[in-house]
Amino acid sequence: MKLGFFTMPLHPPTRNYTEVLKEDREAIILADQLGYEEAYVGEHVTDLAEPVTSCIAFLATLIDATKRIKLGTGTVNMPNNHPAAVAASIAMLDHLLEGRLIFGISPGGLKSDMEAFGNLDADRLAMFVESIDMVLKIWSTDAPYNLTGKYWNVSTERTMNLAIGQGRIPKPYQKPHPPIVVTVVAPFSKGVVAAAERGWSPISANFLQPAWVASHWPMYAKGCANVGRAALTADWRVAKSIFVADDEATAQRYGKGPDSPYRFYFKQMTTKLIGNGRPDLFKGEKDMPDSAITLDYVMDSLVICGTPNSVVDQLLAFRERVGDFGTLIYAGHDWADKKLGRRSMELMATEVMPRINKAIGVAAA
Repeated sequence: MKLGFFTMPLHPPTRNYTEVLKEDREAIILADQLGYEEAYVGEHVTDLAEPVTSCIAFLATLIDATKRIKLGTGTVNMPNNHPAAVAASIAMLDHLLEGRLIFGISPGGLKSDMEAFGNLDADRLAMFVESIDMVLKIWSTDAPYNLTGKYWNVSTERTMNLAIGQGRIPKPYQKPHPPIVVTVVAPFSKGVVAAAERGWSPISANFLQPAWVASHWPMYAKGCANVGRAALTADWRVAKSIFVADDEATAQRYGKGPDSPYRFYFKQMTTKLIGNGRPDLFKGEKDMPDSAITLDYVMDSLVICGTPNSVVDQLLAFRERVGDFGTLIYAGHDWADKKLGRRSMELMATEVMPRINKAIGVAAA
């Protein structure tokens, strides 16, 4: 099992904007130094608690600061961007990273972003599909493109002058394009089937109950089977909120206590998602009443914290419940205590993962 990193990021909105951006960069640089395989960054424009407004721009600041880690957009919210701009920006970033880019895409989920961009009441799934189809068409064909859709049109026919390079959009460094991943939130997601049919890989979100995470693999396998492609567990990424400490008391205090940054994160997420009509995501069972979704319940069921040995046991139990997957994505949280935040990432890479893989190897044998 490989180890990756994802951050929305999500910080108290009262924190200094410059400082949280520095912190988010530092976390990914640390992940690179510790041997994490990949790191993803989200984007939202209208939320002070989620300060990265462009994951493409943010990742560009890490090109020379990282050496080997693959960097992923996590995700580009396709309905909020013009397809030509996305195609050009991703192609350029892929060249700057010389192939260390993973292209994460989604329809986006923040309602205030939708309102700001004028698509709150639009069919955002249809916008998402049209946008990514146009991006892929731009990369697979040549100018003048002449793409016509319901939401966007892309053409350079009237102004094209290929003799001087005008009218042509760059193509990615990786051929035919960077690997595409999609975040998966819904239980038994039909979107996973469609993604698998198109050769895209899933990342199961860290705020889902294990039962709903487990539902993603059969849907992915179904999509692969529909197009005659083998479904490989190595292609399935699963995100999880994890805190590792040198002693159990610190782990419980920082991971689940009243002032825990993990508690802040899940208070934000439950407020947003339940407010958006998605209480089902936090329910361990479908018939669980909404009133039972307390913050303590969410913390106890979705946060893994403890010493290295304890976290290993909890992660192996989680894997037993959801099934085998290829990459564990460590979800980044606010560094309320920088030393503890960094130490958790270090213990995850140097103590937890080697023991996880040793245990998996023994079990497989």
